[in-house]
Amino acid sequence: MIARAVVALACAALPAQVKIPEAQAKRDLAEFAASYDDLAGWQSRAARIRDGILEGAALTPLPRRTPLNVVSRSRRERDGYTVENVRFESIPGLYVTGNLYRPAHVKSGDAEGKLAGILCPHGHWEAGRFRDAMQIRCAVLARMGAVVFAYDMVGWQESWQVDHRKDAHAMTYQLWNAIRGVDFLLSLDDVDPKRVGVTGASGGGTQTFLLAAVDDRVAAAAPVVMVSAHFFGGCNCESGRPIHRRPKHRTNNAEIVALAAPRPVLIVSCGKDWTKNVPDVEFPYVRSVYGLFDAGESVANAHFADEGHDYGANKRAAVYAFFREHLALAAPLDEGFVEPLEHASLRCFDDEHPRPKDALDGAEAIRDAFVALQKK
Repeated sequence: MIARAVVALACAALPAQVKIPEAQAKRDLAEFAASYDDLAGWQSRAARIRDGILEGAALTPLPRRTPLNVVSRSRRERDGYTVENVRFESIPGLYVTGNLYRPAHVKSGDAEGKLAGILCPHGHWEAGRFRDAMQIRCAVLARMGAVVFAYDMVGWQESWQVDHRKDAHAMTYQLWNAIRGVDFLLSLDDVDPKRVGVTGASGGGTQTFLLAAVDDRVAAAAPVVMVSAHFFGGCNCESGRPIHRRPKHRTNNAEIVALAAPRPVLIVSCGKDWTKNVPDVEFPYVRSVYGLFDAGESVANAHFADEGHDYGANKRAAVYAFFREHLALAAPLDEGFVEPLEHASLRCFDDEHPRPKDALDGAEAIRDAFVALQKK
């Protein structure tokens, strides 16, 4: 079992392409913009970048979708919402572990009683999906009328099967888990397939914009404190695969965010990390792409110049407002109603519910099973 130690953004064995000079990043964006003249030109470039993400992440072809085999237990009634411990298999024997938050009383469904569905990946914080800030945002979004799934990064908390720091395919499994997370939400009878959102901070922000880039079922995305043209993340799950430098093109995370156009995106940035330049560098580029679709109103930047690298209350408030507008949710409540649960109570596996005996064991076994599902 992998120890649940803190993995810093600068991991011990950094991938080759993590950071470039800020001035070079600005020149890159200008060069990218000069490579197309109109919407058709952008769409051609976007298709090349999207294919490059999937190829670089070793997701070409995508694995065959297998039954999720969902197991849900320990449903608890909270103040206006419920919490369940949920696991499913992204491939047979590879477990995605998380918590499902639901509104206790539906007040903001559509005419057919359908609800928005929101994925909440987390970043490189020790407590991961268990941390108070994560529980708070999931609970508030549930009270606003969404079905929310918070899940572990690979190799974090209960996702013990992958070594997050050492496995060269951490991004592969993590992006596939996110795609299957959408499958899971859409398997629920009361989730509206046209109102699926995703939001996460730091490494969860990377998961957010990568998922939105390759899966058009995502209707709205809010990456937090991660969109940067000069920093690609210091972990295998963010820059450990060759998605930014391909044989026939180069790109960066600002351009990857733009692949979501014209779907709504909120870029949340701050003044005390690598997203400090977003208002002047990254956001204008993304907005220019949205302009090609005449969809400039669909992209926004919430910048907190005096704040640092977190998913704090002000950032959460901006995301609540964004999802309220674009996923047709109710108005958010003051967060004071949320009483975070003990971490142990949120676990999918414990003494009474042991880890499955059919779980894949070791990097080679997981990779072999994954590749087998990619063969036609």
